[in-house]
Amino acid sequence: MPELPEVETVRRGLIQILPGRRFVDVKIRQNRLRKEIPASALRKHLPGQTVKDIRRRGKYLLIGLSQGGTILLHLGMSGVLIIDPPENDLYQHDHLLFIFDRGELRFRDPRRFGLVDWISDGHPEQHPLLASLGPEPDDPEFNLEYCLRRAFSSSRPIKNWLMDGRFVAGVGNIYASEALFAAGIRPDRPAGNLTAGEWKRLIHALRGVLKEAIEQGGTTLKDRGFKDLLGKGGRFQHHLRVYGRAGEPCTACNDPVQKVMLAGRSTFYCPACQK
Repeated sequence: MPELPEVETVRRGLIQILPGRRFVDVKIRQNRLRKEIPASALRKHLPGQTVKDIRRRGKYLLIGLSQGGTILLHLGMSGVLIIDPPENDLYQHDHLLFIFDRGELRFRDPRRFGLVDWISDGHPEQHPLLASLGPEPDDPEFNLEYCLRRAFSSSRPIKNWLMDGRFVAGVGNIYASEALFAAGIRPDRPAGNLTAGEWKRLIHALRGVLKEAIEQGGTTLKDRGFKDLLGKGGRFQHHLRVYGRAGEPCTACNDPVQKVMLAGRSTFYCPACQK
């Protein structure tokens, strides 16, 4: 599933292209993704409006329109957005086509776990999928005091805590593992047991890992083929230090990287470097 850096990569691509384009039509070829696409609302409200801005909240994209309303998008596990494809380049899993006065934007999702929704009012942050999200990792609110308060007495493994969007938005399996390695913290440590010093290291490490991943255009793995708007993969997979490297030597100490399962998710760490 695309995580914060991949979604931010897509947002940065969209913001360079879409603002000012006017919707002409909406074509829906497959109505059922994670939930049913609100076809009638999109066809009613989009034509004639122009794209005003594109924001990100956690792993969600929000496309704001000139006369009000917001398109909410989630890429799911396999979704990609494709800008201005050739007219004859239509694939089986191109489920939704936004037609503009100049070009189009397609939502392609082979596994159909993505989501498209319409928010009619001016308060998209109150949408049920967004209202419960915690702060962004780079938000000043996500600080030492916040983490100590929210994780107080929690017995959940710290990796699971980081991946819970109610505490911090947008962090998934890859970047939780990488941040914990950078901070020298075992992923199975109870979140409530981390010291103030460890939280400081972890907050700093998480922000640093996410920043580098965004600069590298996200992570594209063989089993999760993330692509940007132009069909190009990310490059952060070449900088992964533990994720997906079970049995390989640790980049810091040469001991083998270990793999365990936490909450049903593959988790990678170095027993020598992470305590």
